[in-house]
Amino acid sequence: MSEDISKLPPQIQQRLLRLQQLQQTLQGVMAQKQQLELQLTEVEQAVNELEKTKKNTVIYKSIGALLVKSKKTTVTTELKEREELLKMRVDVLGKQEERLRTQVKDLQEKLQRDLRPV
Repeated sequence: MSEDISKLPPQIQQRLLRLQQLQQTLQGVMAQKQQLELQLTEVEQAVNELEKTKKNTVIYKSIGALLVKSKKTTVTTELKEREELLKMRVDVLGKQEERLRTQVKDLQEKLQRDLRPV
């Protein structure tokens, strides 16, 4: 396979390399976004559960390997802040994913034109 690539003109070789790099970057961004979306879902579920509890309910939050007694209002505020941060990060990664997809598509089209038989 690498012998076949070495027979291609240098410009096409560079485009193929760039395409591979973009695809790897896209996969990384998609994996990060998926992880953040999972975290966001967990935080949203936790906020929903907290909203169902009474004001004087004893709440514990996880700090490392410890569970620490906390005030409901404090935990709710922290979770909502985390939720907003996660939403923002998911949005940024979504935009980055779209840019990368566009770049990959454009590069694929250029390569197809370059490799098309005359």
